[in-house]
Amino acid sequence: MTQPLVSIITPSYNSKRFILESINSVKNQTYQNFEMIIVDDCSKDDSLELIQNAIVNDSRFNIYKLEKNSGAALARNFGIQKANGKYVAFLDSDDLWHSDKLEKQIAFMEENNYNFTFTNYEMIDEQGNDINRKVICPSTINYEQLLRNTTIGCLTVILNIEKLGKIQMPDLQPEDTALWLKVLKNGETAYCYQEVLAKYRIVGNSASSNKLNVAKKMWVVYRKSENLPVWKSSWYFMMYAINAVKKHYL
Repeated sequence: MTQPLVSIITPSYNSKRFILESINSVKNQTYQNFEMIIVDDCSKDDSLELIQNAIVNDSRFNIYKLEKNSGAALARNFGIQKANGKYVAFLDSDDLWHSDKLEKQIAFMEENNYNFTFTNYEMIDEQGNDINRKVICPSTINYEQLLRNTTIGCLTVILNIEKLGKIQMPDLQPEDTALWLKVLKNGETAYCYQEVLAKYRIVGNSASSNKLNVAKKMWVVYRKSENLPVWKSSWYFMMYAINAVKKHYL
């Protein structure tokens, strides 16, 4: 049976420290029918040249450079528009996949006719060392559950864009969670493949490392993106905060 094409979307900004590891984790996939779309967001380091050298003579890899610095959401959206696959997967420039991630997750989707899946993942430090922290997710997540617990890791998500369309991430942070909410609000359910298949790198100066800033932005998602009243936003925010502490510290 022919393997469906998977389009892997990777935004890149000043990523020379880690991007080659991310690319290699894609090259080493046991599932080989993929295209990796790397979108350079006007990097100021030499990461663009490193990427070009790493993907030379491999037509499965494509690099695009935005005309102006636009942020991760718009970089991913540009990549989604360029995607040719039945499925879209997301991998940031500092994260890694286990070698069998695509093989297992795509089989899970094909066998069950799922449009939205994700997996468990583990955390590593900046040097790539295991810090013995894993995010183990529930088997399914719907819209209401995601409002309470933003457990879906962007690096683990695969979407069937033949069914869902080339949906776009909202231009507000956390843009990935805002997109998942948009998809689930339309009646979809997200299904978790219950294995750890990705590695999330904790980088000191990353946008997600400032937990207070992330929390403030999540409040904006509740109030502005989801248009929830203050009382309901407050309840969901309290549940979000409790689950965030469990995910990162317990």
